Formats: sequence, C-alpha cells, structure tokens
Amino acid sequence: MTTNLPKDEVIAALAEELGALADLLDDLPDAEWSTPTDLPGWDVHANVAHVIGTEAMLLGQSPPASDVEVASLPHVRNDIAAMNEAWIVGLADVPPADMRDRLRTVTAERLAVLRAMGDDEWDEPGFTPAGRDTHGRFMRIRTFDCWMHEQDVRDAVGRPGHRSGAAVEQALDEMVTALGFVVGKRAGFPAGSSATFVLDGDPGRTVHVLVADRAGVVDALDGPATVTLRAGVHSFTRVAGGRRPADAFDDVTVDGDPELGARLLAHLAYTI
Repeated sequence: MTTNLPKDEVIAALAEELGALADLLDDLPDAEWSTPTDLPGWDVHANVAHVIGTEAMLLGQSPPASDVEVASLPHVRNDIAAMNEAWIVGLADVPPADMRDRLRTVTAERLAVLRAMGDDEWDEPGFTPAGRDTHGRFMRIRTFDCWMHEQDVRDAVGRPGHRSGAAVEQALDEMVTALGFVVGKRAGFPAGSSATFVLDGDPGRTVHVLVADRAGVVDALDGPATVTLRAGVHSFTRVAGGRRPADAFDDVTVDGDPELGARLLAHLAYTI
C-alpha cells in the first residue's frame, strides 16, 4: 500500500523547513558550528553536512572523496548511517560560510526539481527510508528529517524555535505513522490493549493506537486507553527521535497500566 500525498502542500512544508534551517545558520557564529549535538559523533557542522549530502545525493551527486573508513566509526551501525557519514567526513573541512552557500544552493536546486515534477513521478513508488513508497512520502520524510536536525542544532546552541507551522505538522504526520509499530512491536503491547498519545502545545494533537491483529492508529477508542502518554511536542519528538531518554523531560508522563507504560517509555525511540 502506498501513500499518496498532496504535492504542493508537502513541497511548501519542505521549503519552509529548509528556509528555517538556512536562516538559523546565517545567524550562527562560526565557533558554534563545532558544538556537539545529541547525536553521537555529530556536531552542528555534521548535522548540516548530512542535510546537504542527502539533498545532493537526490540530485545524483556523490560525496567528496575521503581516506576515512566510515564503517569503522563507533556511531556508524548500518548501511544508511555509513552513507550519511561519507558526506559528513567528506565535508568536514568545509568552512561554515561555504556550508551556508552549499545548503542554499543544493536545496534551491532540489526544490526546483520537485516543483517541476509531474504528478505521476511524484506518486511513483520507489525507495524511501521507511520502505517502498511514493516519492511524495519520501519528501514528507525529508521534511521530518530536516526539522529534526534543525532542532538538534537549536538544542545544542540554546536557540529554541520553529516549533509550529506547516513543516512541524508534516513532521508530526510522519511520526504518527510509526506509533503502531512503537506500541505493537517495540513496546510489545498485547492484543486488546491500547495507547493514547496526548501531545501538548502548538501544534498539539491526540493520537490513539489499538492493538488488534496488529497495532494501528485509529480515530477513537471505545474506552480509556490501557496507557496514556502525555508530552509536549518538542519533548515527544526528542524522545521518539532517539535524541534523549524520556526521563530527561519533566513533561513526559504515563498513566494507566504501569508495566506497559514503562515499556512504552523505554521503547518510544524508533528512528535508526
């Protein structure tokens, strides 16, 4: 089953996100580009290199040559991570001013390609980080990924912001697709159980997951959820994105079955 998403809406959200990241970096002193982030082995510069590298790859470009064997680095655990790291290592010596220019150039080229893309190509199934799906789904994942890395940078340098808007809505839409997997597979909720996620803030939302033959998001539950998880949007995305554990945030709480609640908190992080 494929995911058909409105082209103009997804591209507008991606453009908003890429612009927000570029604007943030324009105001960031060069000295802060070496600030470590929550991602092991990645500083601010590495996060930006990752965004540049992925957009360049989608344009058919290859990472700069390097003598570093990325697969041997301790934070590289799979093939996708190795592919990402090749760009980070290849761009490691590029100064911040040039990184800013590269980001704006490559993202402008990608957005032009996307805007010129026909509906058939937009809806064509192919590779995405979440498995085979449409190019439109891939671009929603790109919005999610780039927004997460923008927040990695903001958290690292103490500049909170861009926590509402179309890009954030699209990022949350993408994260919701993983909640059935989180509840049913990672946390191992039994058949007949359920979970409700109450995300506070703007854009807040409430999401219900029911475990039947398999776990999936539903519009409503017949009664109270087996476990209710409440969190601010930012805290939820930091935990579910594998950046920090749930106990790092005072606003992440669970009610209901204590054993299943503890399992949900322990297994909420799902990104690779």
